[in-house]
Amino acid sequence: MNKALTVILWIAISAVVITLVTIPVSLQTHLVMGAVLLLAMMVIKLLKLEGNWRLLLLTFGTIIVLRYAYWRTTSTLPPIDQWMDFIPGLILYLAEMYCILMLFLSLFVVVRPMPSHKSIRLPDDEPVPLVDVFIPTYNEDYELLAGTLAAAKGMDYPEDRFTVWLLDDGSTDAKRNNPDPEQAADAQERHEQLKKLCEDLGCRYLTRARNEHAKAGNLNNGLANSTGEFIAVFDADHAPARDFLQETVPFFGRDNRLFLVQTPHFFLNPDPLERNLRTFEVMPSENEMFYGVIQRGLDRWNAAFFCGSAALLRREALVTTNGFSGRSITEDCETAIELHSRGWNSIYVDKPLVAGLQPVTFASFIGQRTRWAQGMMQILLFSFPLFKAGLNLPQRLCYLSSTFFWLFPIPRMIFLFAPFFYLFFDLQVFTASGGEFAAYTLTYVVVNLVMQNSLFGRWRWPWISELYEYIQSVHLLGALFSVARNPYKPSFTVTAKDESVESSRLSELARPFYLIFLLLVIAVGMTIWKIGAQPYQAEVTMVVGGWNIFNLILAGCALGVVSERREGWGSRRVAVERRCEIRGADGEWMRGMMVNVSSGGVAVRLPTGAAGLGRGMPTGLRFTPLSNIYGTDLPVTIQSVTQEGKGVIFGCRYAPDRGYHYRLIADLIYANSGNWQMRQSARQVNIGILRGTARFLGIALYQTGRGLGYLLRFGSGKVLGK
Repeated sequence: MNKALTVILWIAISAVVITLVTIPVSLQTHLVMGAVLLLAMMVIKLLKLEGNWRLLLLTFGTIIVLRYAYWRTTSTLPPIDQWMDFIPGLILYLAEMYCILMLFLSLFVVVRPMPSHKSIRLPDDEPVPLVDVFIPTYNEDYELLAGTLAAAKGMDYPEDRFTVWLLDDGSTDAKRNNPDPEQAADAQERHEQLKKLCEDLGCRYLTRARNEHAKAGNLNNGLANSTGEFIAVFDADHAPARDFLQETVPFFGRDNRLFLVQTPHFFLNPDPLERNLRTFEVMPSENEMFYGVIQRGLDRWNAAFFCGSAALLRREALVTTNGFSGRSITEDCETAIELHSRGWNSIYVDKPLVAGLQPVTFASFIGQRTRWAQGMMQILLFSFPLFKAGLNLPQRLCYLSSTFFWLFPIPRMIFLFAPFFYLFFDLQVFTASGGEFAAYTLTYVVVNLVMQNSLFGRWRWPWISELYEYIQSVHLLGALFSVARNPYKPSFTVTAKDESVESSRLSELARPFYLIFLLLVIAVGMTIWKIGAQPYQAEVTMVVGGWNIFNLILAGCALGVVSERREGWGSRRVAVERRCEIRGADGEWMRGMMVNVSSGGVAVRLPTGAAGLGRGMPTGLRFTPLSNIYGTDLPVTIQSVTQEGKGVIFGCRYAPDRGYHYRLIADLIYANSGNWQMRQSARQVNIGILRGTARFLGIALYQTGRGLGYLLRFGSGKVLGK
């Protein structure tokens, strides 16, 4: 009976929605209806009503979006016999329909995100499972690997029940026997250094004959040489907190078909946009929307997928697919879709338990995103999710959303250049008056903003998604077409992480952004000319010109992103309050307080004049580690001395020369996952649509000026091809 009532209710609601979407009404009536629905949405949002009220807000928004799509389909396409107008008009229409499709797929995924899973503990009366910890590496720096290995070794888990493996693909047999003696010598030196590092830290070192199937092949080699029931995977720059295994292993005891526990990726350093726009400390990072909302939404439908790191997997499940999948260059998502299609389950634990590094330079950032985009395109072509056997319907829609998203460069570039068709070539690609545009299109845009802010407001400021998409699309568009031409062509490339920008400069990828900005400025001039020369079309010209100005604002802000600021370190300092002792010039130990730490050093506050320490002086630091570590004295060198109130701040650089020194450094930086949670929470504030728009406009205006200034200082000849 209840099922019958539910079906009847859904049929009735659908009939009402279809009626509201398709009913022919006057422009004034549509405006009134849109205003009423928009007002209702704003009231629900301002009163912060949740539950069914939130669903009602999304329903009202859906009606307006569908009404816009119906209007675009039935009333705005140019006549098909006017093919010069029709072809670009159809391209623009398809780009808009893609965006609407992605909106509804996103609504399906995140309409009711899964609440955070509560921590559970391993039963006392059952044996503790064996875990193998894989840290694959290719060309990462020794110090970076030492920090990650040390952090992994310091995890809170019975020492005899987990093994940390360094899977080294940078010193394979083939590389050490390279015909080039210099390259062979470098590989041999790396091999010996890393093998010794693993011995010092109590880890296992493993390499293989040759680098086949990239990261997936490296992980599968680890599987073949280990026996643990579960596999933890950490990228070389992803250092785990002490409680990683305690927070993930117990979930496998509740479900024998669970193949994956995925956790968020938390980053210590800003990406190039955050660094160059200086938003890292105040604005949620780009990945926080995915890990804060989308993965929880996917988790609701048993579709949370493996993200390549910060995850624990069941060996038994991996055996069914002959290990990690390596057909695409995104082995993580490909492995997950294969296991989900075989009836295995996954969960997502929304608690940052690793701290990693993001690409520092814009070029490295684009290189990373190119691999992601091409890999997701390969999955779309090889395993089209909508027809993937074994997946249920919600999982098919979730994977379709995750892979289809990476087509965004195509519509983004269409939206960028579409105004040019009218402004430069006088093509009518959108047959509507200025009044109709305002009534339908502007209403649709505002409703879209309200819906996105309702879903993602804590994790994404207004217009930031558009900026991220634009800066990627300029270079990703060609990469997508390359995959379409030859799906097997892309190859796995390792993202550089331990970089620094030693001096301010223009990115080597900056040229197209300046050329696009120039075209948009010319289009503004063309808009002004057309208004004067063709006053009978002024209404339409102003609408298209306004669209072009929005693109100009976005493009101007992007100039700031490709104007690389000087920054000599890869990670930022993390505020802490932790007691310690530091050795004075007379050899006596004095009490102090550590006030911040980073991957390079630590700041210690001492009473004025108590230490007799000076800049450049080697000394030692002593503290009580959270992990069980043999030895507690950490060598450091004083780098700076700063008077602060009643105390003195000593900036110290680490000077490790033994394995346990790296364990101590890792204990300082990575052991306490609570630091990452507090840091994330401080940034995750919904600043609202109006305030967010004002902030974005202010940032865009300033960054446009800064980007043009960098052009004059560093690269006018380079950008213009002189």
